[in-house]
Amino acid sequence: MKVKHWLKVLVVTLFLLFLWNERFSISAPAVQSPATGSAIVKSSAKDRRAIQLTVYNSNRALVHEIRRLDLPAGRVSLWFQDVPSSIMPQTVSVRRLGSGRFEVLEQNYEYDLLSPKKILEKYLNRDVVLVRRVLKNQTTAETRIRAHLLSTNGGTVWRIGDRIVVNPTYDYLEFPDLPPNLFARPTLVWLLKTGGGPVTIEASYLTTRMNWHADYIFTLDTKGDRGEMIGWVTIDNQSGATYRNARLKLIAGEVHTVQPERRPVPLQALKERPVPPSPFAEKAFFEYHLYTLQRPTTIHDRQQKQIELFHARGVRAEKQYILRGRSWYYRQRLGEPQTQRVEVAVRLANTQANGLGMPLPAGIVRVYKRDTDGSSQFIGEDRLNHTPKDETFFLTMGKAFDIVAERRQTDFRIAGRCTYEMAYEIKLRNHKDDRVTIRVIEPLGGEWTILHRSHEYRKLDAFTVVFPVTVGPDGEETLTYRVQVRYC
Repeated sequence: MKVKHWLKVLVVTLFLLFLWNERFSISAPAVQSPATGSAIVKSSAKDRRAIQLTVYNSNRALVHEIRRLDLPAGRVSLWFQDVPSSIMPQTVSVRRLGSGRFEVLEQNYEYDLLSPKKILEKYLNRDVVLVRRVLKNQTTAETRIRAHLLSTNGGTVWRIGDRIVVNPTYDYLEFPDLPPNLFARPTLVWLLKTGGGPVTIEASYLTTRMNWHADYIFTLDTKGDRGEMIGWVTIDNQSGATYRNARLKLIAGEVHTVQPERRPVPLQALKERPVPPSPFAEKAFFEYHLYTLQRPTTIHDRQQKQIELFHARGVRAEKQYILRGRSWYYRQRLGEPQTQRVEVAVRLANTQANGLGMPLPAGIVRVYKRDTDGSSQFIGEDRLNHTPKDETFFLTMGKAFDIVAERRQTDFRIAGRCTYEMAYEIKLRNHKDDRVTIRVIEPLGGEWTILHRSHEYRKLDAFTVVFPVTVGPDGEETLTYRVQVRYC
């Protein structure tokens, strides 16, 4: 019985030691650096206690990570591994959390990575063993030849005995040891002055080649005046590192960044229909908007990850037909009437009453419409700019098939010095079974006055007017107006 009791105690003790080791992650034993004479401590992702990732829609991200280490006293060369290969080393900041003491004396970013080519370059003017395999009597024998490496420029040049040999054949090379200052992966190396013992450090840095953008899917119902909108966040990680169980934040907005010189500058529901809460919490942050994922997530290197931003139902949409004029129409024109295409657009209000009411990051909105059989068909897409709440936005879907516009200049005359009068006739033909209203938007230059018009108009700005023209089913309506323009 006593043996069983002590066996149980031993098992529990070993288990507690395992948990302690996992909790405090005692780093690998230190070895001596031949370059600085300091102890080398290697820290990898297993030492992480927490990581936070803030991704901007300008191809960069901010990484905050906390690691728990055990450092010897004195000068220590800390190899901070598992950082992204696209890290911006000039942005690295490190500080101590809690107890422990250390001082950063130097920082180096080592990106001279281990490879056969690099090893050869480090062994210039040194001896290497060339190994050849030879088949004799159905057995393989290895022949080793010691050679002196003279050059790796465009091939290899060797001195073997009293001969100079270019690109000799061999099966593999044998090196006596790895050359110094070669790293298996990108590594931050800090020269620290420490008091020794356990220490918790927080490192933060910017990295490039990480981006995010928003994508939206808007599905209209069969009638076409209401729909369901889903917002997705797509994160593209090409930074060269994996971020496990990271707390993810996204910044939406146009953050100014300084570009290197001489280099080209190559992310609430309706009351009657509640919507599930968004996986992201949103808030204003400086002049941008910050979206925080409410759970940890892992983003692997060379991975695109999609996370739902919101899901809104019952979103009202207004279909509009738009005919846009051009400023160069207002000059003397000859020839046949011009046939024009009429745009189809969808107008949406980003309001809480309309099932939205949250800052919408820039992205592409893909629009579908349900058919009477329940299937959905793609009807167009448009790019959405950053849109604050309580603003209205338009999505251009394409050109109307059954609505035709025909423009003709009916008069042109010089009314005085720098003054011209022009008259226009725009025929609008509707081949649909429903009545439609077409917004004819006309740009006007200079000092202008509309002298006569067949339909009412509204002034949009100093140089633009809009004529709403209603055309019945299988009908035609003609818009005419005369304008006087002064250019000097």
